[in-house]
Amino acid sequence: MNINQPLQAFSLPFAKTAAGSSGPTTQHLRFPFAHHLPDEVRTHLIAMSGEYVGTVLFLYFALSGTQVANTIRSSAGLTVEEIGANPQQLQYIALSFGFSLAVNAWVFFRISGGLFNPAVTLGMCFIGALSWTRGTLLFITQILGGMTAAALVSCMFPGPLDVQTILGAGTSIVQGLFIEIFLTAQLVFTIFMLAAEKHKSTFIAPVGIGLSLFVAEMTGVYFTGGSLNPARSFGPAVVNNHFHGYHWIYWVGPILGALLAAGFYKFIKILEYETAYPDQDAVLTELKREKEILGCECGNRTHGTATGVMESEIGREGSRGTDGTVVEKEGPTSLGVGVGANGREAQGVVDGNRIQELQEALQDGNDRERRYRVGGTADEMV
Repeated sequence: MNINQPLQAFSLPFAKTAAGSSGPTTQHLRFPFAHHLPDEVRTHLIAMSGEYVGTVLFLYFALSGTQVANTIRSSAGLTVEEIGANPQQLQYIALSFGFSLAVNAWVFFRISGGLFNPAVTLGMCFIGALSWTRGTLLFITQILGGMTAAALVSCMFPGPLDVQTILGAGTSIVQGLFIEIFLTAQLVFTIFMLAAEKHKSTFIAPVGIGLSLFVAEMTGVYFTGGSLNPARSFGPAVVNNHFHGYHWIYWVGPILGALLAAGFYKFIKILEYETAYPDQDAVLTELKREKEILGCECGNRTHGTATGVMESEIGREGSRGTDGTVVEKEGPTSLGVGVGANGREAQGVVDGNRIQELQEALQDGNDRERRYRVGGTADEMV
């Protein structure tokens, strides 16, 4: 596939272009009813659809890894209680959740935010990053996505669905509740600082978020099943039609954890935490300022080119003879380029040189920013 080739024309029988005409097009397509929807409703639908699909994919692969780990450990014919957990199994489950979240959050971040967790959604509402209307819609969508993912795992894999979150190793209900609170607070606060706060590391936020879930799962899987997500616990319970008497801790714990993370986040924001380490984004600020300066220089150069060409044309107009013909002058013009019979060749050469000069200046600025992102230092920027 040649990515340099233009997009081929295509058509959908039920879709129309933005202008209302059907048929082959390379423009954005719209459903027939889309132009009747208010922008707010349309954006809510986009976010809900992205969050539903993202939650299904995230929990499908996470629960699939859990099903594989639990199937292997019981393959000897013994029950789960008789065999117990082992470090390899716990690592397998934790990696399944961590990597699945990192990949799918990275994919769906630009569509819906890549939350996939009702507790995270509530936390984003608590700090004002999401409206309560959007948060409520995403909350419902995530619960539906959790049930869908559990149903898919149950249908596709042999044997009973063995992915429910349960208390183990003699963990009491109170202990399980506090484990869920603190592990969820760790995850939610990571999301606040890497995704809700915009800085030079935001573009790799899904990696840090996935690692945060991995660390939390390494701790929580053995004792509580490592829920941290009401949709993760509710979906398998619905599919298996079995709710433990302490199922409520997988709702209350993550929600309280999100509240705890939101409270601490608000606290450090009120104290203006940025002032404690003010130079952490100084290089990024300098990069932005340099790009703005380059943009101004490019604008000035473009204006100067246009002015020079106009002056050249005016000079040629003033050299007409009495019969109206142009009197040719040998040698370069004021722009330093030889002028032909009609001056077009000189104008093309000047414009081409100026465009190349501007492109080189912009490319130099982009190269500097790229060197910084891949490990360059501030000294390399100047």
